[in-house]
Amino acid sequence: MAGLGPALFDLVRARADRPGWTLGLSGAQGSGKSTLAAKLASILEAEGRRCAILSLDDLYLGPEARADLARRVHPLFAVRGPPGTHDPALGLSVLDALSRPGPVHLPRFDKGRDAPVPDVDQPVFPGPADIVIFEGWCLGARPDPSAATSAPINALEREHDADGTWRGAVETALAGPYQDLFAAPDLTVFLRAPDFPTVRRWRGEQEAELARALADGRPGRSMGAAELEAFLARYERITRRLIADPPGDFVVDLAPDRTSGPLQPR
Repeated sequence: MAGLGPALFDLVRARADRPGWTLGLSGAQGSGKSTLAAKLASILEAEGRRCAILSLDDLYLGPEARADLARRVHPLFAVRGPPGTHDPALGLSVLDALSRPGPVHLPRFDKGRDAPVPDVDQPVFPGPADIVIFEGWCLGARPDPSAATSAPINALEREHDADGTWRGAVETALAGPYQDLFAAPDLTVFLRAPDFPTVRRWRGEQEAELARALADGRPGRSMGAAELEAFLARYERITRRLIADPPGDFVVDLAPDRTSGPLQPR
């Protein structure tokens, strides 16, 4: 992403004109959103800008709330991932708070424990932030009302959602408060992977890195091949939609090795 950095930094510098100005970074698993967000924040902070980072992954509902969804709506909601398993209202409240003076608790989700980090252990940002970077895998995604009645696209949908109940509930959630959350950034950049098989490979590489870290004594857990495939299947439908019809104000096409093309206005 070396070629993307300077253009994106210049764009943010030119556009950020008020406290809480928010850049949205959207892209599939493994596309480099978190790395790019951290790099951008580091450079902006070195220039004297106060920069906060919020991830959609840190807005996941806890296991109890997801278990309730699994009982009431569909068993697939027990596992975090798709729309319906986040707290969009929390994200909106944090983004709003970051535009004003005062301490702001930044939510964090512990994926090893599969639970939100308690408030007392969350980082506290002394607002207001000059710039907020909000990154997420489906940021900007638009709902597809036909998903519930369309043909399954993978084994998970065929075997566990043949009647489309889960798909329909995901799209209903996406059409609701997620749209308010996705509209919050002042500018959104979408990092477009070449195709879904590349996304699968990228996510597999991340899991392999995690497995190596665990072997060196890092706490947590990694997924085996079958578990990873089932995990990615929950993201596949929306990820393919995003690749085919990118959201946002700018799109950056990524090569299979993650090298980036230019910022392209939408």
